[in-house]
This record gives sequence, C-alpha cells and structure tokens, in this order.
Amino acid sequence: MCDKLKFGVNSSARAAPARELEEELAVQHHNVGLGPAAGKYDVVVSFPATESLLHLTVDRAPLSTVSSMASVNSSNKSTRFFSPHAHHHSVCTRTHQIAAFALVVATFFLTRLFDHSLGPCSSSYLNSFSDGNQYTAPDGVVRFGGSPGYGTHLSLKIYVYDENEIEGLKLLMYGREGKISAEACVKGQWGTQVKIHRLLLQSTFRTRKKEEADLFFVPSYVKCVRMMGGLNDKEINQTYVKVLSQMPYFRLSGGRNHIFVFPSGAGAHLFKSWAIYLNRSIILTPEGDRTDKRDTTAFNTWKDIIIPGNIDDGMTARKPRLVDPLPLSRRKYLANYLGRAQGKVGRLQLIDLSKQYPDKLESPELKFSGPDKLGRAEYFQHLRNAKFCLAPRGESSWTLRFYESFFVECVPVILSDQVELPFQNIVDYTQISIKWPSTRIGTELLDYLESIPDKNIEEMIAKGRRVRCLWVYAPESESCSAFTGILWELQKKVRQFHQSAETFWLHNGSIVNRDLVEFSKWKPPMPLP
Repeated sequence: MCDKLKFGVNSSARAAPARELEEELAVQHHNVGLGPAAGKYDVVVSFPATESLLHLTVDRAPLSTVSSMASVNSSNKSTRFFSPHAHHHSVCTRTHQIAAFALVVATFFLTRLFDHSLGPCSSSYLNSFSDGNQYTAPDGVVRFGGSPGYGTHLSLKIYVYDENEIEGLKLLMYGREGKISAEACVKGQWGTQVKIHRLLLQSTFRTRKKEEADLFFVPSYVKCVRMMGGLNDKEINQTYVKVLSQMPYFRLSGGRNHIFVFPSGAGAHLFKSWAIYLNRSIILTPEGDRTDKRDTTAFNTWKDIIIPGNIDDGMTARKPRLVDPLPLSRRKYLANYLGRAQGKVGRLQLIDLSKQYPDKLESPELKFSGPDKLGRAEYFQHLRNAKFCLAPRGESSWTLRFYESFFVECVPVILSDQVELPFQNIVDYTQISIKWPSTRIGTELLDYLESIPDKNIEEMIAKGRRVRCLWVYAPESESCSAFTGILWELQKKVRQFHQSAETFWLHNGSIVNRDLVEFSKWKPPMPLP
C-alpha cells in the first residue's frame, strides 16, 4: 500500500495557507472519483525556490499497489517524473485515477500560488517585474532566470583573450607607445570598455580552455585610445585586422561567438572595416541608432546587445553617495536639461524654452572644460533639483543622462526617437520613464509634465529605484547588476554549433578549412573575408 505522494511545484511564490489547501484537496479528491475516505496518506508539496516542503495529510481510499510516484530531488531543486518502485511489481488498477488527482492538485497549487503572488498590485507593473518569468526577489531585484530564451540559470563559459596572447591587442588597449593606462580609460561614460573586461577576468564563467568556450571576449579600449591620441583611425583599422587574422576560433565561426565592446555613440564605426569583419560578431554598445554622422548603424538587434553607459562610481555606491536625492517638495524646477547644445535642434529648443520659462525649466549653458568646468558634485546637485530630467538626442541617440537620472531620482524624459534601451525583455520602461516625441518639444511638453500629480511621480521613482541596479557595473556576486544582465543576454546568443563560409567538416566530425587542413593545424595569419 502506498501512503505518500510527493508533488514538485516550481514557483517562486509562497504557498497558500495549509488549511485552505487541505480543504480544497478534499474537494478535488471527491471530484476525481477516488471514492470515500478509507485511509490516509500524505501529500508533500515541494517549493524549490524557497527550499521548503508543505505536508498535508488527506484521507484517501487504501491502495493495494501503486505503479508510480512523483519525487523531488531537493539537492538540485529539479522535479523528476513518476518512476516505479523496485519492490512494486503488480499493475495498479487505479493508476489513471491517481494521475488525474495529481494533475488536479498540481493545477490547483500553480493557479493559487500565482494568485497569491500577484496580490492587489498593479497588473501592468507586475507583468514587467514580478510575473512567473520576470519576477522580483524579496529585496526587489529584477531577475532574468526563467524568462523566455534565457534558461533557468547561467551556464556560460567565456574565454578572455590575454593582452599578450595576440599581437596587436596591447596597441588597442594602451596605444602605440603603451602609455595610456586602464585607470585613465575606466573613468567617464565610456568606462564600460574597461569595466566589462575586468569583470570577465574575475568571473566564475571565465574559462581558460578555448576548446570548451561558448564565447570569446576580445579586450580593447579603443575609444579611450583614440580620444587620447594613442592611435589614429587608420592605425585602429589596421590593428584590428591584424588581431583578427591571428584568431583561429574567430575564423572557425566567422566571428559569431566573439564579443567586442564599443562603448560610445560611434559604436563599431571606430573600426572602419567593421562591416566586413565584425558583421556576425556580438557587439556590446549603448548605441542602437545611426551614429556620429554615419549613414548606417552598426547595431543589429538580432545579434548585438545594448548596454548601459558608465555612471560615475560616486553615484552608484550604496553609501556614501556623491549626492543624495532631494524630496520632491524641495526641488526648485519642474524639469531640467544639463548638457551641451552641440548644434542639435532638440537641445537648442530646450535652451530657448528655459529662457521663456526660467522658473520651470533649468537649462544653463554648462562648461565641461576649462576653468569654468562644472564639477562632478555640482553637476549632480543641479540634476537632482528637478522632478523630471530631460534626455534629448545629441550626436547619437543614447545619452548617459537617462541612466544618471535614476540615481538622483528624477523621472527621465526621453526626447530621442530612435533610442534603444538595455534589457527590454525584462524592464518595462513605460513604468519608470516617459518618452516624448522630439518633434513636440515646447510649451506642450512642460504643460504635460506639470499636469502629472506628485503621487504618480513618486510611484515612477519608486519603481525606477527597484531596477536601477541594472545600470551598475558591479561584480557578479551582486544579484542585480549591469554585468549580470549582460551575461544573461550573452547566454541567449550561445550556439551549440558554429560554422562560417570557410568552415567545413568531414564524416568523422573533424573540422577543416577550404584546403582540408584540420582545425588544430590552422596557423596565423589566416585569411579574413
């Protein structure tokens, strides 16, 4: 006689009260026709997300044999299918009834648990941050695991090329004379080129074996090197081509499993021949539109990943921060725009609008160089003094001001029509920001912002507070960070099999090139497309 049945329910939500569940189980027992109660056995419900078990004792008719049971492996938190016990050999005459009962019970638990997790909160907000796939942990952190396409856990293996491994890499990192330091390049809005490299070097997902790697990371601080005069455009182009020609695994996949960071609005255009050599590679960039006066975009939504810009560490630190937010009641302005005009129509319109409505809109002509340069603390003190932070397009569609606004706790207003934002599968930006047509910058915009009640502004700020951890380049030990988000996005790009136009294979599984030379014997420099 079988007297215990165990069900595994995968849910991050908490269980309904035991008495309520037991009463419902009694009803379900009657409905599936298991007959009047003539004995007892336990229903054991496992909640892997909380590592807890809920035991319910329910009256049931005696069973002479049971052909199968459900069991939960608590060590790996996965549910096993019903399997026969070795000591039961006879066929159970009520197997179908038991299975039906199990299905009803499991359905009850799943529906009831999700009902409890939703509670009285706004459904649109929870759909973006707290549903079965995209949920918040108890501390309010957004999670990727379980969302469509991401898998349930990270299982990446990323190989990071060493700067001494490939001739030319050090040029792309430190310039022709080797005098540009990583410390100089890690500062400012383009510091992601250094931070991502450093975080990968320390990552538990780093592998030192190329043959087992899912992805390959190519370090380069080329934006910084170019800005500091370490290499010119021609030298950058030649050096990239030289570097790529020495990478057999790049040749093997056609670059599909190789990762490059281009941290500025110029995107991959920093490498002039990117369209020839990197058109299949994974590009990490904050920019998703036509960039820096280019006629074409280097961003491909199907292979590339939008990343947050690099916010000043003094603002992303937990405590003490460079500047703390002000209560809404103490903020002087309705909105502000802090930045250079750069001759851009939208920015010029905001500056003119601020002159018409100086009590509502702050938009001073700021100096970012020279003796009158605005200091770090001064900049954020200005930024925090408005309810809304306006983020118009500049040379390119992305702006660091969008990310900074979350740390002074003003609501970002995007005035850049072509902007692409990071982690759009996880974050519902309609709940934490406003996007306004750049063609309607004027009094209408100020009137609209002024019509929004403080209560709604506070709600948007609170929701933004919950997800701003995704803009911080913290170690993967942090449950929520830009780096962890990037790892999850990279996991979606992993392929089991890679090929290119110059990759062939034989009946024994060996990979060869066009000259039928086995992969292990490929020697640099290798021809590039």
